[in-house]
Amino acid sequence: MDAALSDAPRATPAGDNADAPLVSIVVPCLNEELTIGEFVDWCKQGLADAGVTGEILIVDSSTDRSPEIAEEHGAIALRVPKRGLGRAYIDALPHIRGRYVIMGDCDLTYDFREIGPFVEKLEGGAEFVMGSRFAGSIEDGAMPKLHQYFGTPATTWILNRIYGTRYTDIHCGMRAITRDALERIGLQSQGWEYASEMVIKAATLKLPTEEVPIRFYRDRDGRQSQHLRAGWMSPWLAGWDNVKAMMMYAPHAFITIPGMILFGFGLILCTVLIPGDIRIGTTGLELHWMLLGMTIATAGYAVVQLGVIAEVRHHVERPLARRVERFLTWNRGTLTAFLLILGGIACNIPLVVDWVSHDFHLKTFSHLSAYGLLLLVLGFQTFCFTLLIQILPPGDRTDSEA
Repeated sequence: MDAALSDAPRATPAGDNADAPLVSIVVPCLNEELTIGEFVDWCKQGLADAGVTGEILIVDSSTDRSPEIAEEHGAIALRVPKRGLGRAYIDALPHIRGRYVIMGDCDLTYDFREIGPFVEKLEGGAEFVMGSRFAGSIEDGAMPKLHQYFGTPATTWILNRIYGTRYTDIHCGMRAITRDALERIGLQSQGWEYASEMVIKAATLKLPTEEVPIRFYRDRDGRQSQHLRAGWMSPWLAGWDNVKAMMMYAPHAFITIPGMILFGFGLILCTVLIPGDIRIGTTGLELHWMLLGMTIATAGYAVVQLGVIAEVRHHVERPLARRVERFLTWNRGTLTAFLLILGGIACNIPLVVDWVSHDFHLKTFSHLSAYGLLLLVLGFQTFCFTLLIQILPPGDRTDSEA
């Protein structure tokens, strides 16, 4: 553990301490002298109005008096190195005592006096509760127009289409989650992209999820947002990081399925051309079309394999990853590869005979030979993929299946 963390008060998880609070408000802080004191007061009022016991953990990497001010107002300051928003929550996890965790920002843009609806949803059985600025209210000037009318609605729509969810605001920073679900999610993101990672993994794990409307305020006079402090490129970089997270934690939608489409199209194109050239209306499908199909099929097959490896690598209870690990054993994979290679060799026997009989000069190249080359490539890819799957951490695979 880092030295900065070792000096922080160590808390006992709720399951180990009957006196633990019901709610832990956990919020990162970086140089927020202007707002941190009032923010802690808001949290205390929110806990009192909700009628629940709670603690306020400020995960602080400030160079000003923010942690001292937070402690003066009754919060616990966990001093950590400056390593990003996602890392702040990872560092804080061992110190969280509450059964429920409420997250957000300490800049007074989210109203922590109104945490009651989050607690009610969690008490009602939800494991993950998202705040929604669009279902609630957004004060004039609180959100850049590009984010409000394009960026957030567009990325929310994409994620809803992929997972069948019904979020209205996937980038809202105010959210709540059970401590158990937070551990199961296993945050890995170090920066802004942690927000997308949480939403994606909550959907993947099929956590019971709810959404509550919230108020979103503009920055207080005299305060600059973290994005403005970091420069005009910061919002764009944060958005790009969130897109990266969506692709990393949803490989099935962004990699595997497109790969399957490419592979299927290329394989069908090659298969229908095995007998020879065909015509569809005025268009002729000749050998060069078969070579195009070979290229598309091999590229798609490789993309599918990369997508499956990505799912196995992240291991967030993805059904496809578990099925692959159970089905693609060493014996099955190598047998499939051997049969593909054997088929490819059989298809190319006439080509080899022709080549040898003409003093090792190739006179003809048939559609069947092209298809045989495709089978040879797919067989080699299958063998390498099988070997790589065995090298990766075993996950759910058992020794009896190997």
